[in-house]
Amino acid sequence: MSRARHLWRKRPDTPVILEALARFGYGARGFVYVSIGVILMLTAHDLTRQTAGSTGVVESLARQPFGRVWLFTLGAGLWSFVLWRVLQAVFDADNEGRDLKAIAKRVGQGISGVVYGLLASTVFEVLDEVYANPTAGDAAENQEKARALMELPFGQILLIGVGLVILGVGIGNVVRGIRNDFGRDLRCSETICKRVVPLAHVGYVARGLAYFPLAGLVMWAGFRDRASEITTFGGALESVETLPAGPWLLSATALGLMAFGAYAFVEGRFRRIRPPRDLDLT
Repeated sequence: MSRARHLWRKRPDTPVILEALARFGYGARGFVYVSIGVILMLTAHDLTRQTAGSTGVVESLARQPFGRVWLFTLGAGLWSFVLWRVLQAVFDADNEGRDLKAIAKRVGQGISGVVYGLLASTVFEVLDEVYANPTAGDAAENQEKARALMELPFGQILLIGVGLVILGVGIGNVVRGIRNDFGRDLRCSETICKRVVPLAHVGYVARGLAYFPLAGLVMWAGFRDRASEITTFGGALESVETLPAGPWLLSATALGLMAFGAYAFVEGRFRRIRPPRDLDLT
């Protein structure tokens, strides 16, 4: 009993635990985007029928040897990232402050936390139910939500508004990729930072552009009053393949998303993570 008390006293402090969880979370985020990029690249060259997108990654993992172990690890990592987003948005872990720009950034981090929370929930839902095709279920669910929205007064306008919001998110990522100084968030040597920061610029621009097809499909569905036009993020990306030079556009997008995922791994190793000192988990 005394040994147990001794080990408990020697446990890591809360900030150390939170930092470890945050780094684990960035790793999970990187794994998701690298996997999306790989699947998208294979899809662009007709080497797989696997659907791109985050749920496509989950479906692919579920079918691998030790799939449950992979899914549990990924889900735990994503929930760790959600926790870090909460610390950023609510407790201002990055010391952004309270001016308008800082509040906007923290709101964005909060929305990001919600999105990754939904993805983490999907991972554990697949882990629990192991159904065959979560991607098809996502598309049908999105279409059902679109129908419900269009049944409201001014429903078509609301759906077009949703498309504009998605477009705004994409534009925001592109602008951030071009203008942001990512090096200030990293704790690494000047040489290493110069090598890895371009991944962030390329990755954020690519992720932003990847939202454009989905935004276009949602707005088009609103204009035409057809909920059946709605699809998933991955499905919207794959629709690009039908365009002139579509496979090459998909390939470029895939490389950009892999760059975004690679930068998430860099953040997991080198990001300045400052958990609030007055937060205690014990």
